[in-house]
Amino acid sequence: MFAPWETTVSHAWAMRRRPLVAVAVGVPLLIALAIPLARRSPRPETNGPSIAKLSGPAATAIAPPLPTLAGLDLVKLDVKDQGVTAPLPDKKIARLAIDPALQRVADGVMKMHHLPEAAVVVMDVETGKVIVYASHVEKGPKRDLAVEATAPAASVFKVVTGTSLVENADLGPEEKQCYSGGEQRLTMVDLVPDPKRDRWCTTLGGAMGRSINTVFARLALEHLKPAQLEETARSLGFGAPLPFDVPVQISGVRFPGDELGFARTAAGFWNTTLSPIHAAWLGAAIARGGEAVRPVLVTDIIDDGKVTWSAPTGLAQKRIMKSETAHAVTTMMDTTVSDGTSFRAFHDTKGRAFLPGVSVAGKTGTLTEPTSQRFYTWFTGFAPSKPVVFPADAQKDGHDPPQPRKVAFGVLVVNDPKWTIKANVLAREVLRAYFAGQHVAGVTAPHASERDRGADQAREGGAAATSTTPATKQRRQRGS
Repeated sequence: MFAPWETTVSHAWAMRRRPLVAVAVGVPLLIALAIPLARRSPRPETNGPSIAKLSGPAATAIAPPLPTLAGLDLVKLDVKDQGVTAPLPDKKIARLAIDPALQRVADGVMKMHHLPEAAVVVMDVETGKVIVYASHVEKGPKRDLAVEATAPAASVFKVVTGTSLVENADLGPEEKQCYSGGEQRLTMVDLVPDPKRDRWCTTLGGAMGRSINTVFARLALEHLKPAQLEETARSLGFGAPLPFDVPVQISGVRFPGDELGFARTAAGFWNTTLSPIHAAWLGAAIARGGEAVRPVLVTDIIDDGKVTWSAPTGLAQKRIMKSETAHAVTTMMDTTVSDGTSFRAFHDTKGRAFLPGVSVAGKTGTLTEPTSQRFYTWFTGFAPSKPVVFPADAQKDGHDPPQPRKVAFGVLVVNDPKWTIKANVLAREVLRAYFAGQHVAGVTAPHASERDRGADQAREGGAAATSTTPATKQRRQRGS
């Protein structure tokens, strides 16, 4: 596996002092006994450091560390119908937020396809509760892959670059760019605009959905300084600790000093690493309009049959991007499933959606390590990204059913050169189970029988359905 690239960052940030105002009433004795009131100074949403940069006392004030969870063993999950638990030292038990039915679906799909390594993290966007936390290692000792940041972030890093282009260059999803080349690798020739070669044109949103490397590389070179993209990456959690119930390996980021190296990094070619829990955290932050939430896995600690501690949930963290930026990035990510690299995974051969009425904002990432030939695929994002559209027959008393709760996800699949499914199909199956459980009309849970498995696999391997954009066709032909 890869060693993460990490850049040293300062962990000291002085909290802004809040002046105290004494309440005067005109009587000396009352003045002496008056209780100072804290006056909170309003801050613009975009000022101040993000939670990704906070550590020490500042991070503790927002997401307090839980020393009682020391020794929590998340590779020994006990999944039962009534709930999921994990062992703690001294015979204590940690009760987890995991949904046992969804956990079994994730575990079952990974085992069924004999994936060499894979991980699935699903978070409730509002509360931060982690409702799926599944790792699979086909051969060798079990590991908690959800907190490992050894896999390359690949094209998931385009979310960072897209965010930076919106915030620092004021570009939007409709920004147009023509391009050529750069599908498998980027060279200096690909970075130079040439009307004779640049036969295809798209928008920034289309480039996000179809993961067009040349577009992101050229726009980054034209509109961003390395320091700006690095600052965005750090705001989005790269190069800094992620508060969680167990230690999380830091997602690495490194920017080479040359133009080609910078462009390649901006497009998702190496120099960055990512963990599945970080990917889900990022998806949740975008879903919340740019405000991050602390992931919560342990809900209670049980000692001798009694609950001795319960976790707070919905712990909002520092804003990592403007709400307008989050909306723009969501619009870009929507195209991944509607007309991009995951259209085929989320639609059958006749163009029918596996999640009818449910919009999914996602981002794929695909990269092969040349030496080991390990094939890394990512799918991260959140759903529903728009209100669910219910059919007329789903209404009761003239009203639509309640909207399902939003969930964010980070899914990683590490394959050998010969593979069966990628991360977007694994994510789709878990999302099918989730939205079927939310009683969304038309969504069916994955089936466990051999007959239904065969039907699902046939749909996954079928021809592309209705999309006609040239870049999408090219990417489907090469299996993206």
